[in-house]
Amino acid sequence: QLRLVESGGASVQPGESLRLSCVASGSLLDHFHVAWFRQAPGKERERVSCINNYGDIANYADSVKGRFTVSRDNYRNTVYLDIFSLKPEDTAVYYCAADRGSCYVPNFQHWGQGTQVTVSS
Repeated sequence: QLRLVESGGASVQPGESLRLSCVASGSLLDHFHVAWFRQAPGKERERVSCINNYGDIANYADSVKGRFTVSRDNYRNTVYLDIFSLKPEDTAVYYCAADRGSCYVPNFQHWGQGTQVTVSS
């Protein structure tokens, strides 16, 4: 059973950067496509990015294009989300999710517990 653990969330000021990590165990992550989601208080969950299992195709929500970069290191069983020029509206719990199917499945099978990102001056 694939297990995902996110880390890297923090309280930061606007304009700063963060790297979130999603570490997998229990299975080889290169079998899975991995997405990052976020959910802010009182808002619906939003998918912000997804990277395919090989790491050569990634997509982003329009709201984060140009500021978020997803990458993966399959040897370390880890997917990263680099967030630049953080804004208060990026405040949310960030989750990684994985699925064998594709980046376009309606419901990802495996989820982490989330990591909190708070952007405030």
